[in-house]
Amino acid sequence: MLRYLTAGESHGKSLVVILEGLPAGLRIEYKEITGELGRRRLGYGRGPRMRFEQDEIELLAGIRHGRTLGSPVAIEIANTEWPKWVEEMSPDPGRPSKILTAPRPGHADLAGMQKYGFADARDVLERASARETAARVVAGCFAKALLAQIGVSVLSHITAIGSAVSSSTERPGVNDLAKVDENEVRCLDERASKEMIAQIKAAAKVGDSLGGIAEVIAYGVPVGLGSHVHWDRKIDGLLAQALMSIQAVKGVEIGDGFSVAHQPGSEAHDAIYYDEKDHSYIRQTTRAGGVEGGITTGGPVIAHVAMKPLATLNRPTLHTVDVVTKEDTVSFKERTDVTAVPAMGVVAETMMSLVLANEALRKFGGDSIAEFARNHRAFVETCNATPSAVMP
Repeated sequence: MLRYLTAGESHGKSLVVILEGLPAGLRIEYKEITGELGRRRLGYGRGPRMRFEQDEIELLAGIRHGRTLGSPVAIEIANTEWPKWVEEMSPDPGRPSKILTAPRPGHADLAGMQKYGFADARDVLERASARETAARVVAGCFAKALLAQIGVSVLSHITAIGSAVSSSTERPGVNDLAKVDENEVRCLDERASKEMIAQIKAAAKVGDSLGGIAEVIAYGVPVGLGSHVHWDRKIDGLLAQALMSIQAVKGVEIGDGFSVAHQPGSEAHDAIYYDEKDHSYIRQTTRAGGVEGGITTGGPVIAHVAMKPLATLNRPTLHTVDVVTKEDTVSFKERTDVTAVPAMGVVAETMMSLVLANEALRKFGGDSIAEFARNHRAFVETCNATPSAVMP
């Protein structure tokens, strides 16, 4: 089982992630981790903070000479802006210089203040911030490296920002990730990409924000991850929960989930064929998103992830109430972006990778990478064989 835990606040000294359950011998390099963190800062519409938050990381435990040891891995991501926040975020007894009493609609502020009895919204927003996803992306780097050992690749691209929607029916392949990342909004449809950028510029001009949709695709996923026998082992349920946990995400669809709800059954499913050459079962469509009955089918696993417009605006106009005076006011402004949809796609890759990696470890096991890969090979060799007759 792969378990991970993140800790830290947006303006705190650092973020920390601990991963447990990685097999020994997984090769990982510093540049791979910093590369993934750099991808998280991508996207037209991000604020100026992306230029000064450089994600300085330190590998603290569980790795020796570029390989995991089988023990828990611990990594720290330093906050380069910490010197400006030492007094405000100090763990020592004291009082902040400014109490935030006007909770922002669309954030965890008010509900969190009520839940924990806080009088200061900063006690909630610091941990609720999407800055926490930097730690998730580090964990996801290890998950991606593990999945690569069995031929699985995970990538994303943006299909919508605001009302600009890609009309392309082609999905990027395993070798197209660099091309996706080169685009300012991580969209390969040139017409839609230009319209997305135009809408972001228009929203920025009036201090507004935009949401959008990312498609996340995992190629090479083996059949048999997840299970039909328990509700909490279904792979689509696990993916939905993980993807929905991303800050500002309000909708998750596996395959063509919403559109097939409007189609007759004769058009809504993926027919099964047998490939005599490869001795494998195949599906020529992806309506189910590579999942049937809570189990991966061996085809691409596909999810669509919808992000709402960011609730902190550069032009604070959202009505709220001061929790102390109960007077009408407008929400305060923290640092924000016009849109973070391109970056959300990278985080969605992370969450899908962590789910698939955990289920792959559950399925194939192994204390070392060699054992994990061997068990996977043995399964692949037998899973398409003709089943033996079942005795009455």
